[in-house]
Amino acid sequence: MVTELPDDRLSVGIQLPIQSTSPSFAEAWEADAGRDELARVARAADRAGLAYVAVCDHVAIPAERAAAMGTRWWDTVATLGWLAGITERVRLLSHVYVPAYRHPLQVAKAFATLDVVSGGRVVLGVGAGHVEGEFDVLGVPFAERGALLDEAIDALRAAFAEDFPTLPGPRWPAADVGQHPRPIQEDGPPIWVGGSSRAALRRAALRGDGWLPQGRVTAEDVAFLHELRAEAGRRGRFDVGALVGSVHVGEPGWDLGGPALTGPPEKVAHVLAKLAALGVAQAQVRLRSRSVEELEEQIERLGAEVLPLLVRS
Repeated sequence: MVTELPDDRLSVGIQLPIQSTSPSFAEAWEADAGRDELARVARAADRAGLAYVAVCDHVAIPAERAAAMGTRWWDTVATLGWLAGITERVRLLSHVYVPAYRHPLQVAKAFATLDVVSGGRVVLGVGAGHVEGEFDVLGVPFAERGALLDEAIDALRAAFAEDFPTLPGPRWPAADVGQHPRPIQEDGPPIWVGGSSRAALRRAALRGDGWLPQGRVTAEDVAFLHELRAEAGRRGRFDVGALVGSVHVGEPGWDLGGPALTGPPEKVAHVLAKLAALGVAQAQVRLRSRSVEELEEQIERLGAEVLPLLVRS
């Protein structure tokens, strides 16, 4: 199996609840939820035909950031590895992983193994990171995070593609060391680059297989990405992403506490189709809910009633 999005329709995925409960986005019911509820959500996404389920990455939250971010951030690779065993079709996305926190050979070994146990369903979403205190405690220079991400992506490409890769450094030089298992996907999992700064867009265009924006996507962003890729002679597949925000299929009947895309499936599909018209290949939605049962129902409705309307005739 190859982790490639379909060309005939917009793909839709979700960031999983429970594995992260930052106050900025977690629903109240997630506070008392755990492994069993997370399994129910992931299996529902698998049954519904969603493109991916995503897990984020933080190692240790500084005390001064704990109130804003929370401290529950499940390990990305361990969680995705477990999800690989309880799902069959849905892709497994790290959104986003901070490779600079680890040696690239560690990252390559983890994601190559994950690719094998999942049957080739992994997408490696990466980002530069943003919590300075987390960099400090891990002994990684925060001011160099952009350059470190560039080096890490290049090193991962080499490690995925070659049995005995040469990593030139400067932070992580290596040579004459081999790794197995090899990833199932040719040249390794696709790498989607996160961020919405101009530097992040350049990184995505020149080093990535896709883009994971942090905010609103514009036609200018998409054109800039494709211009950079054309100038660099990059002609392979490139998946532009979009964050849709809060969504509720149908009329919620309760206060969602902020702006949201709500209404019948036709309305939700119409708005999502506008993203496809911009050149977006995959969109991430945040389905609002008051319980795991309601979230399962929302995922089922998204898959059965909205996704079929996104298929291009």
